[in-house]
Amino acid sequence: MSGEGLSYAAAGVDIEAYERVLERVKPLIATTHGKEVAVGVGPFAGLYALPGGGHLAASADGVGTKIKVAIAAESHRGIGVDIVAHCVNDIATAGARPLFFLDYFATGQLDPEVFSELVEGMTAACREAGCALLGGETAEMPGMYALGDYDLAGFIVGLVDAGSRRTAVGAGDVLLGLPSSGLHTNGYSLVRKVFEDVPLSHVFPELGKPLGEVLLEPHRSYLADLNGLHWKGAAHVTGGGILGNLPRCLPEGLGARLDRGAWQVPPIFDLVRRRGNITDDEMFGTFNMGLGMIVVVDRADVPGPGRIGWRSAETRDLRLRQGQQPPQPRRARIRRRRGGDQPTIVRRRRFRARARHPAGGALAEIF
Repeated sequence: MSGEGLSYAAAGVDIEAYERVLERVKPLIATTHGKEVAVGVGPFAGLYALPGGGHLAASADGVGTKIKVAIAAESHRGIGVDIVAHCVNDIATAGARPLFFLDYFATGQLDPEVFSELVEGMTAACREAGCALLGGETAEMPGMYALGDYDLAGFIVGLVDAGSRRTAVGAGDVLLGLPSSGLHTNGYSLVRKVFEDVPLSHVFPELGKPLGEVLLEPHRSYLADLNGLHWKGAAHVTGGGILGNLPRCLPEGLGARLDRGAWQVPPIFDLVRRRGNITDDEMFGTFNMGLGMIVVVDRADVPGPGRIGWRSAETRDLRLRQGQQPPQPRRARIRRRRGGDQPTIVRRRRFRARARHPAGGALAEIF
C-alpha cells in the first residue's frame, strides 16, 4: 500500500471529535452525580462510595470492529475473552477487585454456535478474574444488522476495599510497561483498512503465522500483574494509544517521557505502519505499540530481574519464557512541567509526539 498515509480518522474513527462531544455532555452527566460519586467520567473506571466504606468501581466497553475479523475468520471465542479482559483491566487501574460482569449481545438473527463460542470465552475470562457472569441481554433485531453481524458490549462492577489508598504519583517516579498480547481491542477500523486486500490465511514472514490468528489474539488481562506489585497509578492503553491514555493516570502538572527503544515493539505494529504508510505519531496515538498497561511505581518498588513471578517486569523481551531471567526494566521518569492548553497531539516532521493536559503541560512524550 502506498501513496498518502492512512489515519484512524480517515478509516472512520475520529477520536478528537469524540473528545469534543464528550466535553459537551459532561455537564449533563455531572447533574446526575451525588456526593457518593468519587470519580466520574474521565478515568478508566467510575467510583461510587459505599456507606460502610470502600467504593464500587464500574466500567463499560465494547470490542469494536475486531468483531468483523472474527466473523470473517469464523472464530468467536476470543471475542468473549476480549470484552471481559478489557473491562477487568479498566477497573483494575482503580485498584478494584472484580465482582460481577454483564454482557449485551445484539444481532439480526441469532446463531447458536456463535453465541455459544462467545459465552465460552466470557465465562473462561470471568473465572480467571474471579468474577461472576451475573447476567446480560441477548437482543435479536432483524433489519438492524446484516446477516451474520453482531455486536458485543460488557459492563463490570468491582470493589475497592475500604482503607485502600495509593500514594500520589510524583516527580521522579518510574514507569513500567506491561507487554500486550498484540492489538488487543482497538484500532481495528484502521487495521482492516490496511489489510483489506490480504486474506486472513496469509502468513507474513515477520509474523510467522496467519494474519487472522495474529489479529484475533485475545486481549490480555493485567489483574494478576497489578496484584503482584506495589504501584501508584496505572494506564490501560486502549483507544487513543499511549499518547491518549498515559496522561489519564497522571495528575496535573506532571509529565512523562518514554524512550521508544525501551521496549520491543511486536512486528504486527511495524507491519501496519509500513503497509498503511502511517506516521509514527498516528501509530502511538492509536495503538498500544506493545504496552497494554503502563504502571507508575516508586523507584524503590521497581521489581528486580529475579522476579519471574511478575511476568510483566520486562519491557524489552516480550517473548519471555518460564525460567528465563527477564532483563532489568527500562524505565521512564516522570517530570514536572509547566504551562498547558487543550488536549492535542503535536505533530513534528521528526517524530516527537506529545499528548497534552488542559492544565498540566506535556504529559506524555515519546522520543
